[in-house]
Parts: sequence; C-alpha cells; structure tokens
Amino acid sequence: MDEVLDPLKNPVTYAAPFFVLTILIEIGALRWLDHDDTTTGYAFKDARASISMGVGSVFFLTAFKVSTFFAFVAIYTYLAPWQLPTDTWWYWVLVMIGLDLGYYWHHRFSHRVRVGWAGHQAHHSSEFMNFGTALRQKWNPWFEFFFWLPLPLLGFAPWTIYVAFGINLIYQFYVHTELVDRMWRPIEYVFNTPSHHRVHHGSDPEYLDKNYGGILIIWDRLFGTFTREEHRPTYGLTRQVDTYNLLRLQYGDYVQMVRDVRGTRGVRNKMGYVFGPPGWEPQAEHEEHPVLPRR
Repeated sequence: MDEVLDPLKNPVTYAAPFFVLTILIEIGALRWLDHDDTTTGYAFKDARASISMGVGSVFFLTAFKVSTFFAFVAIYTYLAPWQLPTDTWWYWVLVMIGLDLGYYWHHRFSHRVRVGWAGHQAHHSSEFMNFGTALRQKWNPWFEFFFWLPLPLLGFAPWTIYVAFGINLIYQFYVHTELVDRMWRPIEYVFNTPSHHRVHHGSDPEYLDKNYGGILIIWDRLFGTFTREEHRPTYGLTRQVDTYNLLRLQYGDYVQMVRDVRGTRGVRNKMGYVFGPPGWEPQAEHEEHPVLPRR
C-alpha cells in the first residue's frame, strides 16, 4: 500500500509540472498562430472546468487504488500460477502492453454501454481539443477494476499496474492537441497520435466510437475500430451539455439514466437503459417518439 499511495512513486506526480508548462506553451503557440476559428484554442470557462475535473480526479483515483489494491494483492498472492520478476526490462514491456490492452477494452466498454458512458462522457463534454481538455478526467473509474483483473492473475505485481497506468495517462495527455498534424507513417500505424485521438473526440457520425487506444493504436486496427482523420472533427457530444457545473458534467448522465429506468416498465427495458448502448430505448417507445442518441 505504501508503494501505491506514495506520491513520489506515482509517475504523474513528476509529470504534473510538465502538464502545466505544456499548456502554457500551447496557449502561447495558439496566440502566435492567431487562429480565426473560435473553436480552436482555449476558452476560460471550459479550461477552468477541465482543470477542476482533473484536480478532483486525483481524489477519486486514489480512492480507486485503495479500494482495489487488496483484491489485486489477494489474486496475485493466492490465485496467480506464478509471480513475474519486476526487476527485468521485459516485465515492464509486458505490463505496459497488458495494461494498454485492458485500457482499450475498458475504453470501448465505456462508449458502448450506457452505465460506462455515464461516467466517461464528462471527458468528451468539451467542444475544444487542447491539452487542457486532457485534464477533463472522469470521477468514476470503478469499472476499470474488472478490466485490470487479468493482470494480477497473470502474475503482475499490483503496484506495478498502477505505475503502468500512470505512464499510460501521461502519454495520453500529449495526444490532446490540434497543433500536431500527422506524424511519420510507422508511428501513426503503431501508436495513438494526436490525429487518431482527434477522431476519437469527434461527434461526427463517421468518427463516433472509434480509436479507443491509449498508447497503441494497433488494438483498433486489430479489432475493427480504427478510423483515419479525414477532416477536422466537431468536438464534444452529439448533444452538447451547455454547462460548466462540475456535478452536472460528472453525474448528469447518471441522473438521467435513473429517471429512464424509473420511467419504464419491465425488467428487460430497465436493464436496457443501464446496459444497452447510449441512446438505447425500448423499441415501441422509440418508434412513437424517436429521439437523438444521448451521446
């Protein structure tokens, strides 16, 4: 537990000053480039909301680490057929790849299942794409537990899983920008890049539910969720939230989900509102009262 809670053992602690410096450099570059498009760059209220969500997420991620640590240790100690050595270079390559694969499936779940989307949509609620938006983190990381479970079972020490996740987060910070165009083709083919991640944040129909990768984009290529950036995306949700209230941004979709469940009849319909895709509705009601998906 000391390894998990010690901020000096968390890679994000060392990256935080560079996050701030990078944001300042991006703001300066955008002003120097003098963009005419008002959706490019930063808006004060939007950036303030993003940074506030990032600060709040530190508390929730810490709570997540504490609440999951003992389960991971028990699995690692009593169920794993072996315990991999943490002092080898190949161990860290494997744990990074394993965690990134788990991140892909968790990220895909968060977009395809409404109860997951209710927590994740806060990160997509900004209509801007910049390094500030990268800090617009969710306060509900609880489902990640299930997607990380295979790692301690395969013999990866629990504390290293959190370190690998910190490195994964740091990498993803730097793909939230419009200032970097496409990169060298081999990099674009293997790694998640700003171009790929701009697609992921797009609300255009052709960009929805694409490019889930954290560090590696090869998962999207393998599992059929990759789309190339063909035009500048329209960022945000298909139904913009039009609020900077942090509680509404983080929990508004949960409130609506509960209302939908309470307002329908039948176990199947109630389960559909929770575990169906975002925008799911009972077929009969949907035919009488068609609505746009809540994305």
